[in-house]
Amino acid sequence: MNKLDKGLLQLPGGCNTQDSSACCVEGHLYDVYYCSPKVSSRTKANLTLRSFDRGGDGDLPSECDNQYHNDYELVVALSTVWFRKGKRCNHFINIYGNGKWVRAKVIDQCDSRVGCDAANLYEPPSGNNIVRTTEAVWDALGVPRSQWGARDIHWSDA
Repeated sequence: MNKLDKGLLQLPGGCNTQDSSACCVEGHLYDVYYCSPKVSSRTKANLTLRSFDRGGDGDLPSECDNQYHNDYELVVALSTVWFRKGKRCNHFINIYGNGKWVRAKVIDQCDSRVGCDAANLYEPPSGNNIVRTTEAVWDALGVPRSQWGARDIHWSDA
């Protein structure tokens, strides 16, 4: 079972909704996770869309290399616990979805412990089971653009 806390986080401001990102709502309590499902050869996750490009909805350089990455690169961010304090930085994972698989490089984390502040782009904390990817990953999996946003997938270390 995953440890879950609820906490009132900072007020919203400047949230970028480019890829249907959620923005914090004043006075709302958000789930904060300190655990994630155990990583296996077939870890269930929720695939979400993110631009890691300058000016994209991520709007900050990636944590692993302090660089921006264009939407045509096969790169991902993982939930905090899966990110392992950067130990998965620049390692590859296999993502299985839509009957296909793709190999992508870990460049960042989706913070599941804090949010609603400038460092987290005024978005709520991420879930504990998130694999956030560029358009390139969605294209490689053959997911029609009309179905982009969130999708159940499986992943494993490559």
